Parts: sequence; structure tokens; C-alpha cells
Amino acid sequence: MSAPRMPSTPAVLALRAAGVAFTPHFYDYEERGGTAVSARELGVDEHAVIKTLVMQDENAKPCIVLMHGDREVSTKALARILGVKRIEPCKPEVAERHTGYRVGGTSPFGTRRKMPVYVESTVLELPGIYINGGSRGFLVGIAPRVVVDLLQAEPVAAAVPVQV
Repeated sequence: MSAPRMPSTPAVLALRAAGVAFTPHFYDYEERGGTAVSARELGVDEHAVIKTLVMQDENAKPCIVLMHGDREVSTKALARILGVKRIEPCKPEVAERHTGYRVGGTSPFGTRRKMPVYVESTVLELPGIYINGGSRGFLVGIAPRVVVDLLQAEPVAAAVPVQV
């Protein structure tokens, strides 16, 4: 069986246009499987698999939050950091309108609409990360610094352990 073809997603095109070195990683996507499935399928630590979350404040102003796969965003802490009353995840259809990506395949690169990007500060301490490449079942391996250099992502400290 041959390797899957590299998808021509807006994320891949944006990374290539910026001259970013990345490695493609394909896995069998499972509905609602999240980072646990991608980490298991790729044989990597879920802490290095980064979720792209589309959030909004009380005025429906969107932003992107990049978070470790094995952590959640404390919306209270993030709201405090951003100086807003409230922040919450966007509904899937709203997130898809903002990004141009289907939920489960959302990449912070090549989004339809430019939004502020926030990255959990400890993500930047990792030697490498796996982040969605713009298609379900497709991650790209990149240096964490790329999210700051390419997206002007602002480091924040809003992670909490996943509630089981």
C-alpha cells in the first residue's frame, strides 16, 4: 500500500509558503476520538499533540487557543488573562465558518479569518509538536516556535488537567 498523498489544505499551503519544515503524519480518524486517538495511532505522547480550539468571548469575538492534548483550557483563567468577562468554545458550525476547516481537522494555519492565537506556554518548551494539518486524520510535525513566528501566538498559562 502506498503512503497517503499530501493534502493541499490551506494549512499545508501556508506552511510551504512560509518555508516551514514539517513532517506529515496520517492516522485513521475516529469521530470524537480527539488527541488520544491520534497520539495512540501515531505512537507519540498525547502531551505533544496540540489541539486547535476556536473560542469566543462574550461579544462573540473569536480566537484560537493551542493546548496540549492531555490538558483542558481553564476558561476562567483565560478570560482573566485576556481581560474579558467570559470565554467559551464556539459552536462547531461557528468554528467552521471562522476557520474554513471541519471540526476534527482544524488547523491554526491558513484559517479563513485572521484571529488572535494563544498558545499554552509549556507547548513552547517541547522539542517538537504534532498539530492538525487542516484535514481529519492528518497532523504535521513542526517545531513549537513556528506557532509564535508564523501566527504571532501569544503564550498564556491556562491549562488544567483533563476532567474525567
